[in-house]
Amino acid sequence: MRHHDLLVLGAGTGNALIDDRFSHLDVALVAEGPFGGTCLNVGCIPSKMLSVTAEVADTVGEAGRHDVRATLDGVAWPAVQKRVFGRLDAVAREGEEGRRASDFVTVYRGRARFTGERQLLVETEGGPEHVSADRVVIAAGGRPVVPPPVAESGLPYETSDTVMRLDAVPERMVVLGGGYIAAELAHVFHSAGTAVTVVEKQDRLLSEQDESVASAFTDIARDSYDLRLGRELVRVEGSPGQLRLTLDDGAVIEADTLLVAVGRKPNSDRLDLDRAGIACDDNGLIEVDAQLRAGAAGVWALGDIAAGPPLKHVANREGEVVAHNLLHPTEPRSMSYDVVPAAVFTRPQIAQVGLTEQEAREQGRAYTVGTCRYEDVAYGWALEDRQGFCKVLADRDSGRLIGAHVLGPQAATLIQPLVLAMTFGLAGRDVAERPLWIHPALTEVVENALLDLDPDNRRRRPAM
Repeated sequence: MRHHDLLVLGAGTGNALIDDRFSHLDVALVAEGPFGGTCLNVGCIPSKMLSVTAEVADTVGEAGRHDVRATLDGVAWPAVQKRVFGRLDAVAREGEEGRRASDFVTVYRGRARFTGERQLLVETEGGPEHVSADRVVIAAGGRPVVPPPVAESGLPYETSDTVMRLDAVPERMVVLGGGYIAAELAHVFHSAGTAVTVVEKQDRLLSEQDESVASAFTDIARDSYDLRLGRELVRVEGSPGQLRLTLDDGAVIEADTLLVAVGRKPNSDRLDLDRAGIACDDNGLIEVDAQLRAGAAGVWALGDIAAGPPLKHVANREGEVVAHNLLHPTEPRSMSYDVVPAAVFTRPQIAQVGLTEQEAREQGRAYTVGTCRYEDVAYGWALEDRQGFCKVLADRDSGRLIGAHVLGPQAATLIQPLVLAMTFGLAGRDVAERPLWIHPALTEVVENALLDLDPDNRRRRPAM
């Protein structure tokens, strides 16, 4: 059994935390999937590159509302594939080659499982490798959930791990699920020419978003997709390319492609964590403390396999915390999840931070709400946008922001000043009135939503 000073399990964020600060150590990197992990290869980055492509196609198709004569001839899917994955696959290869060339990192390629405390068996192409380490970081990620009716059918299906690499755009696709992955990929394929049907067991899409956002997005989506809400899939039949999906109301949907996007699960069930004394919660997430230490001595965990929000920017910060704590054990840092923003890169774009209104209500919070629609500010006129809005929630007594939600173009950017305000505990009125807000930038929709928080001072800066 070869022994190392540090062993990192996972080639995504876990790999990223290893830098020259660790060059004095003998480091092992154990990776089953491609370097860069979910984000680079099958998640955040390719999906956003495809989302922007879809946005360009939508802009051409809707050019008429700006009195521009334009015709969309379609999306050249093979060329899009080559552009997106030609670039990303090269980055993944270069990442692995760089690690293999390192003089302080040993790369083990294959699936790993624990055999004891800080001991693992790695099934490599060259045979089993037994390794151990003084300290271990688990960053082994997660994978898509596949419900029994799909898995047991024996018929082909796609997930977010595979669908973006299809050779051709499907004619008819059923998207199973109504969360953020489903919303983003449904937009991509609809814009590329696919007829999309969405099957979701909740009564609204993006049901975990603020109720105003979920309701508005669902209404907007009806114009693009065949929505089957409040329904569940009970059976998949037919043959490859000719699928028949039966729902719990007896309806049968025919499609050539099924995309399963009902959620993801941590890879903890593949690691034999119990042999290492590592505990998980009921959802299979490794339990960690504020310093991201797992229950077993000398073990840390981060990313989608640990008990924190499964977002890449969260994992990046967790990686920074773990790296610091490995290098400075007497001066540890803690991870905070108090203010965690997130975005859905669909059409329209959506961003959020903090509490939803339904959460504030369920918690019995005394709060106020401020809103502003895109069409009420000058740049919203320029966009000809009649759907977008910003909604903010503040504590009624202190005026401090407790939640913010944006639906519309540039939402993921517009949310950021609100993230800063919540991080530093600022009152909404101060954020609106102390800085100058550029006119006629779209940020005025944020300013005016903040001003709307005060029922005695619901004024608006003139749009002109």
